[in-house]
Amino acid sequence: MNGVLLVNKEKGVTSRDVVNEVSHILGTKKIGHTGTLDPMATGVLVLCIGSSLKLVESLMDHDKEYIATILLGIETDTLDITGEVQRKIVPQNITKERVVEILKKFQGKIKQEVPKYSAIKVGGKKLYEYARAGIEVSLPIHEVEISQIELVGDVLNNTFQIHVAVSKGTYIRSLVRDIGYALGTVAVMTDLVRTRVGKFLLKDTFLLSDIEEGNYKLLDPREVLDLPVIMVDDFLLKKIKNGCVLPSFFSCDMVFIENSNHELVAIYQQKGDGLVKPYRMF
Repeated sequence: MNGVLLVNKEKGVTSRDVVNEVSHILGTKKIGHTGTLDPMATGVLVLCIGSSLKLVESLMDHDKEYIATILLGIETDTLDITGEVQRKIVPQNITKERVVEILKKFQGKIKQEVPKYSAIKVGGKKLYEYARAGIEVSLPIHEVEISQIELVGDVLNNTFQIHVAVSKGTYIRSLVRDIGYALGTVAVMTDLVRTRVGKFLLKDTFLLSDIEEGNYKLLDPREVLDLPVIMVDDFLLKKIKNGCVLPSFFSCDMVFIENSNHELVAIYQQKGDGLVKPYRMF
């Protein structure tokens, strides 16, 4: 079994839990996801199965979109509503107009301190392992890009929603924290829905119950990556199956290679100096 499966992760389970459950349902251990969703979050989780596991790295680079719900006035250790309250600051003068103006300041490239409850490694250990042990460490600061951020609806009882489109590595919990600071208070994320990963939309996903009932579709890698497809003859196919570096026979940067039966064999990419090399073998 090979392909890419789009899952609508439900609230209260980890991304690893979803992988384990789908692995059990489909009867395969060759399965992995392309980007973690917090247990409290729902939405698009992209799973690669079988030989398509070789696409995980490529798919992790995709940008993502979210709908996040923000509550002002409370800060927790996890930066979401599931954590322990660290402090409370009564919000002052929070209006829709002010929130809209503050959100504009976050569009573009920004510096972001990662949450202490995250899987980023420092000194060979994940940050959440330090946090659970009560050990304070310096939190890394990454540059990320917010390509779109806007208020959804109104601001009611110090609660509002935002729609954001972000680059790889963006922590929405950290963004929520920083929006709270910019508004002169603190904030937590109370809900998060991932609505898009790359070109994959929430409407195209399947619940675990759908998968259990056999109501799902596996995407072929050629449906996942927007690359040209080249069919090769048996002479060239033999060299490609051996992973040979070859004289360039295509002009673009990267292509799918298939055999005469339209079976996927490899992805090849330009090496330079008029040569091409394997990027992924299937």
